[in-house]
Amino acid sequence: MNTTQLRKLGVPNHCMTPAIGAIQKVAKEGRLKGTELKQQIREILEQPALYTGDPDFGAFAQSLISDREYVTKEPITYQTWGDEIDAGAHVQMRQACSVPVAVGAALMPDAHIGYGLPIGGVLACENAVIPYAVGVDIACRMKLSIFGLAPETLDSKFQQYQHALERGTRFGVGSEHEKPQDHAVLDEDWSVTRITREYKDKARRQLGTSGSGNHFVEFGTVTLDQRDEELGLDAGQYVALLSHSGSRGTGAAVCSTYSAIAQQRLPPKYTELGRLGWLELDTEAGQEYWAAMNLMGEYAAANHAVIHRLVAKLLGEKPIAGVENHHNFAWKEMHNGQEVVVHRKGATPAGAGVLGVIPGSMADPAFIVRGKGNAASLNSAAHGAGRCMSRTKAKDTYNWKAVKNDLAKKGITVLSAGADEVPYVYKNIHSVMAAQQDLVTVVGRFDPKIVKMSDDGLAED
Repeated sequence: MNTTQLRKLGVPNHCMTPAIGAIQKVAKEGRLKGTELKQQIREILEQPALYTGDPDFGAFAQSLISDREYVTKEPITYQTWGDEIDAGAHVQMRQACSVPVAVGAALMPDAHIGYGLPIGGVLACENAVIPYAVGVDIACRMKLSIFGLAPETLDSKFQQYQHALERGTRFGVGSEHEKPQDHAVLDEDWSVTRITREYKDKARRQLGTSGSGNHFVEFGTVTLDQRDEELGLDAGQYVALLSHSGSRGTGAAVCSTYSAIAQQRLPPKYTELGRLGWLELDTEAGQEYWAAMNLMGEYAAANHAVIHRLVAKLLGEKPIAGVENHHNFAWKEMHNGQEVVVHRKGATPAGAGVLGVIPGSMADPAFIVRGKGNAASLNSAAHGAGRCMSRTKAKDTYNWKAVKNDLAKKGITVLSAGADEVPYVYKNIHSVMAAQQDLVTVVGRFDPKIVKMSDDGLAED
């Protein structure tokens, strides 16, 4: 029997593979053929539950039951902040809202196309995690360290600041420190999954590095218009160090491994969801990914801690205050009276009173913010300005040397970067901030003065 004959009998397309497998087996052994085989298929189609334990047709019967139980779930709705969002991001967001385990969603004003869930997308799921809704760079995050130094020293002691950045940081795909750095995160249990165990040595070598893409480390000035008790700082201007990076190669390996597993396990009728494949948290794979993701969160935080430690030591200073936050991660949180897994892929946690940092570009300010706990956004806000131009188009459009000279005239020195990260590839950060006034309160402003990024032109983020 072929697929055409099976379709005439009423076998659904999604059940063809187990049907053909069973038919080939019994036909080869000469137990059923012709009219008898057709009658057997008809009987299974009429009452598949009677055949789930059959050694030959059990898988076919079970596939029929699953097919008949399948009910297309109405996509959930999502609220959008901001109106400068490309159509592709909305297409991705609508698809994410059709994931059967999704129970809540929101789209931030810096949103743009990503993989699976768009960058700037927030998605709450019930008892499940989506590796690609967390992202390739698990726990990509911001860290701001504020020093008790006068802003004028950024000019008068420029060489010292430059030296601290050049010697205290490492950029580029595969970048490592000549001498591996140390941090307590390396004493954690890296055997929670095969991937983390096998990548521990690489993680050790890359600890305290920033990689490529839009990752940066920069000095600038923080301005507070009024005293902030939580930061313990009076109104005024301060020198600060701001960094953006994540979990490097190890985090990418975790994402790749478990996203592949999630996609392989997609029910047949959900295969079009592709990278939005999910892992239920009560499965072995789901538990492994959750453990690995949280370890990558600790590792990314350690990366920043080492960067700031090295740069501060070269500067001969210690921070007097700081702010840091993830923006590619998943959290177990309570929303609408139930525990859900909230994915923030390029979105900043903005629960009531929660501090965070939202960067602009190398020419534009970043903002220290305090969340307002807006339930409609799942307690989230933008994670930055958001790209409005591809890396390829940016390289074809802008002359990096000319841009660098223009920035120098504005008092911003770029030690290294690529044309794919020029300021013009990003949305206007002031417009992004204006679009989310109901999500966060601005506490302070960081203006970049000395910037260092990767100049290899590769996207590792």
